[in-house]
Amino acid sequence: MNLTDNRYSKYALVREMMETVETVSIFDPGQTADIAKEISKAGKLLLTGEGSSRIFPAKNAIRKSLRWGTDLTVITDGSRQSAQYDLSRMAVFCASNSGRTKEVVLLAKMLAAGGNEKRYALTANQDTLLEKECTRTFVLKCGWEQAVAATKSVVEQTLFYESILWHITGRDMGRELKALPSQLKEALTMKIDSEIVDIATKASTIYFAGYNDGVAEELTLKTNEITRKKSDFLEGTYAVHGIEEVMEKNDIVIVIDPIEEEIQKLKEVLEEGVGLKIVAIADRETPFTTIRVPSAGEMNPYLFLAAGWNLLVEIGLSLGINLDKPERARKVGNEFV
Repeated sequence: MNLTDNRYSKYALVREMMETVETVSIFDPGQTADIAKEISKAGKLLLTGEGSSRIFPAKNAIRKSLRWGTDLTVITDGSRQSAQYDLSRMAVFCASNSGRTKEVVLLAKMLAAGGNEKRYALTANQDTLLEKECTRTFVLKCGWEQAVAATKSVVEQTLFYESILWHITGRDMGRELKALPSQLKEALTMKIDSEIVDIATKASTIYFAGYNDGVAEELTLKTNEITRKKSDFLEGTYAVHGIEEVMEKNDIVIVIDPIEEEIQKLKEVLEEGVGLKIVAIADRETPFTTIRVPSAGEMNPYLFLAAGWNLLVEIGLSLGINLDKPERARKVGNEFV
């Protein structure tokens, strides 16, 4: 992507992707210090919301909480399913950029009626319906997005939740956070191999595989919104456990940060068996054609996501699509009116 080229800059989606760099540069992890104490005391945290407000923000937090061995139990589910759980002793973060997402607002109302005081909101707007139902609301600094597909807000939401874990675990991530904006810019502006773009534009389905930390799953959703192509998220080893039966040679599988022990099996089943193309997004070279990002340690998932955005924009432009205006997808999926 290149904002000096009108081919890219005329789209709000691309401009907002690039604004992620500034969003990260001004992010203040200190804003979650107090709420982290409340959540740590509760011991259990539900991160809920719909679509992009939940997938990467919540699942990144879950994976890191488990990897870091915290005493905090972090879970996620959509608001309707979460409403069926006993949330009386659990801290709950309800995320909705608009603050008007029906499922999320109704869950917050239920929590309020049940007397759960540990109900918090994360939005991109002031004075929303959701704010009225929560005991404390945090408003993103990135501002409201014009494009239908959420981008910069997803990264800020993810950093917000992750910073809660930083406080709980006593991690000083200042150096990594300071380096992240320039690394994101590199991932967003790096040139994508035209062969990869060409294969993806011709694919019947674009598959994403990788860790269940929200990156591959979020890119699956963005593929629908940005490229209008069918896509699927293959969590864990799902890619080699049956779905190869319906894959086609012109499909493409994009593996995020491939696990070394799984690479050979992927090659055997998908490249040699199905005959399709596998592309990796990683901070190292792999046996697959690799979109390589800078190495950012714990911050790598943010760069994998940014590189994936970069790829999807190239695919969308190659297909001649208006990146800002999907034909059916809406900015607020199910608005409370």
